[in-house]
Amino acid sequence: MLRAKLSSLAVLSAALLAGCGTLGPDRAAVQSPNQIYAEAKDEMGAGSWDKAVPLLERLEGRAAGTPLAQQAQIEKAYAQYRAGEPAQAIATLDRFMRLHPASPALDYALYLKGLVNFNDQLGLFSWLTRQDLSERDQKAAKESFEAFKELVTRFPDSRYTPDSRARMTYIVNSLAQYEVHVARYYFSRGAYVAAVNRAQQALNDYQDVPALEEALYILVRSYDALGLAQLRDDSRRVLEKNYPRSEFLTSGGRRNTGPWWKFW
Repeated sequence: MLRAKLSSLAVLSAALLAGCGTLGPDRAAVQSPNQIYAEAKDEMGAGSWDKAVPLLERLEGRAAGTPLAQQAQIEKAYAQYRAGEPAQAIATLDRFMRLHPASPALDYALYLKGLVNFNDQLGLFSWLTRQDLSERDQKAAKESFEAFKELVTRFPDSRYTPDSRARMTYIVNSLAQYEVHVARYYFSRGAYVAAVNRAQQALNDYQDVPALEEALYILVRSYDALGLAQLRDDSRRVLEKNYPRSEFLTSGGRRNTGPWWKFW
């Protein structure tokens, strides 16, 4: 008798579960591409970037082969960027540019790629430590520069070109300042030959950037420490000629004006 009751309960439970399945069909399965896109936009508008990403991925598959799928892909890259996933954003953008080389949104894709690397290099908490971009590894900065450069070269009339040019200038200044930062570090450690090499690299690789003033000063100090009077004097003459009002000449040390850089 007990076995019969248990069997009846099992049948009833299975029927109830089946009934529940028919009452609540998968909402995603019946949504149109436009409905998915509208939901994704709502999530992005609310700042829920992590929720928007899977919706845009679903839209990519549902609207494959249409302009809406392209839109979903590039907006997914932006959502990943805002969600703090720069590597995923770059991968999405690279895939977009590979699959859609003639897309009218290609200039935006390049701009966004440059922006992702640019902001990733600045770092979320750099303002807390007063550590500027020049004091960290420059890989992301160089990749950012290349993306902006391609945009400026291929799309000179793009709405994103003026800002890209400004960021390129900042990055070049940063790369030069990085060399000077390393040269300064070597000098402080008494590694004068290494300091000379990094300061000279900045002078050879960059032109008309603020960091070159200090690069010349490091050369003067390093050659002096090495007992190379002729090279010291030559470097000082170049410093005096190019920066006649240099505070390095009058104060004999680094300018205490804080970081030269600024946030975007």
